[in-house]
Amino acid sequence: MKEGYLIAPSILSADFSRLGAQIKEAEQAGADWIHIDVMDGHFVPNLTMGPFIVKACENITSLPLDVHLMVEKPESLLPDFAQAGADVLTVHIETCPHIHRTLQSIRELGCQAGITLNPGTPAGSIEEVLPFVDLVLIMTVNPGYSGQTFIPEMVPKITWVRNVLDEVNPEAKIEVDGGLNVQTTPEAVEAGAEIFVAGSAVFGHPEGIPAGIASIRDALPH
Repeated sequence: MKEGYLIAPSILSADFSRLGAQIKEAEQAGADWIHIDVMDGHFVPNLTMGPFIVKACENITSLPLDVHLMVEKPESLLPDFAQAGADVLTVHIETCPHIHRTLQSIRELGCQAGITLNPGTPAGSIEEVLPFVDLVLIMTVNPGYSGQTFIPEMVPKITWVRNVLDEVNPEAKIEVDGGLNVQTTPEAVEAGAEIFVAGSAVFGHPEGIPAGIASIRDALPH
């Protein structure tokens, strides 16, 4: 997988009648990962994609598939998503009472293990397992819907997590998701983020997907 800053367009904002074409367009425009939001209608107020969408994406692109499980009891679904082609599986601290075991299971399935937390969840809630993750996803909006506004109060949380990771697990990356655009991306970079999930900023860009990716890329340090 690529090093440095990564852009992960979220297909939650894609036109599903043209999903294959839009993923290919994002890949050709320089996307690094494809981000897939899985929602169960219980943990978050929306219902979205299952393993079959991950499998479809695997058939469309060679890019790593970054699967964010916003679901209750994600441990029961891990094998299905890994088998479908997920490269990264990220679970919420709020839904995993046995988070250490869940992260172990993800790695045993051959995937990178990510942990995430909602805006209202303290960063300290994940401190004990930071040595065991490949990625920390910090939500900069409340999960459930695309097109929301970046919550600036999450910037200090990014910095706190980066500082702890530098002590216990410096190879782990920080991913941010929610409201990222040319104005907010530099704030996340300065705080310590390295992977940027962009939905409407890419798939909803008025000048098209390549322009959306270029706008995020231009906001990153060169």
